[in-house]
Amino acid sequence: MDLNVSPHPNVSSLNRSRRLLKNHETFTFWFQLAADIGVVFFTLYLLTLLKTGDFDAHYRFLSVITGLSMCGIYITQGIYRKAASHVKNIVRLGLAWMLCIIAILLVGFVTKTTEMFSRQVMLLWVPAAFVMQIINHVCIGIAIKRYKETFGKHLKVLVVGDGSTARHLIQNLNGNRWLPDRVVGVVRGNGEAPDIAMAATLPVPILGHMAGIRHVIKEHKIRRIYLALPVEHSEQIQGLHIDLLDMNVDVIWAPDISAMRLLNHSVREVAGVPLISLNESPLTSSRVSMKVKSIMDKIIASIALLMLSPLLVFIAIAVKRSSPGPVFFKQDRTGFDGTVFKVWKFRSMKMHTDGEVVQQASKEDPRVTRIGKFIRRSSIDELPQLFNVLDGSMSLVGPRPHAVSHNNYYSDKINAYLARHRIKPGITGLAQISGYRGETETIDKMEKRVEFDLAYINNWSVWLDIKILLKTPASLLSKDIY
Repeated sequence: MDLNVSPHPNVSSLNRSRRLLKNHETFTFWFQLAADIGVVFFTLYLLTLLKTGDFDAHYRFLSVITGLSMCGIYITQGIYRKAASHVKNIVRLGLAWMLCIIAILLVGFVTKTTEMFSRQVMLLWVPAAFVMQIINHVCIGIAIKRYKETFGKHLKVLVVGDGSTARHLIQNLNGNRWLPDRVVGVVRGNGEAPDIAMAATLPVPILGHMAGIRHVIKEHKIRRIYLALPVEHSEQIQGLHIDLLDMNVDVIWAPDISAMRLLNHSVREVAGVPLISLNESPLTSSRVSMKVKSIMDKIIASIALLMLSPLLVFIAIAVKRSSPGPVFFKQDRTGFDGTVFKVWKFRSMKMHTDGEVVQQASKEDPRVTRIGKFIRRSSIDELPQLFNVLDGSMSLVGPRPHAVSHNNYYSDKINAYLARHRIKPGITGLAQISGYRGETETIDKMEKRVEFDLAYINNWSVWLDIKILLKTPASLLSKDIY
């Protein structure tokens, strides 16, 4: 079969216009979305009738806005495409529902219509509609499971490759009740020696090598193949694709890039071309969400400054009386994309001069004043950084900003150290609530801190920020802060 023929210009034009990234929503997907909108509408309708005796035009308008919000938010949040435990699904559904409520409140604020609605109806409707959606998901989930067990036909699937991407793919395909795909086995790349230890970790058996893949397809009646090969084996994909054209099987490429050091990676499309982002800042990939983060930062920082102002004044007086020098300590720190800014802290040390490398505070450090020991251990010395949050140089949550000299020292000793600057630094962060707060006297400790910082960037979300803020008070009890 000779496929190396130049295509007709019209065919080339059609190929270029065809989208490579397509949505694959199923009938079940749309049924679940319609069912959720239906129970939300029914709950509002019932509560309104019980309270007012009628379902007026402004309540009908609210129903339309709610339905549109659910379509946009539930689809973008992947409520019906992600297989997870019931608890995680409920949390994800709850977050999406709250985003819908926020969107509705914004519409009501802009149109000045919030006073037209009964507060009693609204306060009952929001939790009741959420509970009804949970019941809806559970019931539909059980119904789908029963239907597929009784009438469903599984699609036999083969995975080419046995790396971490292949294992992850197998577990998620076989554990996803929305998909008919069932992986029956894997085949290795040509020339790979059998690895008994690795084979033991695979949830399905190894059925052979790529050289015998046609025999495996026929023997096991395979209908779909996922190619999960490492990047260095990608040249085999074209040949394998051509070889399997006459086998009547779906061939899907799942590039295995797990061996690469990725940062906030994602896949999107521009003009029909799939783009794999290997390294991208959340500030550029999630502009809307980052705007929400910025607004949340400034609101919380403003409220915190107002509530803590008596404490701040008291600490300022105590610092001033502790030793000669200014109340605030300002130091150059490295922020987003390597920009240098002045970080604010209450001065906790006696006035001194640092060398080329800033010396971190240590146990029984003679430079630390008596009030300094207290405010450092309790992290009260960090509170002036709320002003850094207000001026936009910092966030409430993010990697802690290090001194410029520390960055110069560690940048060539720790792999991807400077990648932690791909997001704004924070007053608290994932590393701090995970036990890596305070002095990092060894390279290993700094490596762990950087590892958590990069994990934060890779998994960033507004919900993750909220969880870190809630866990921060408990982390302040650490005994390793000097």
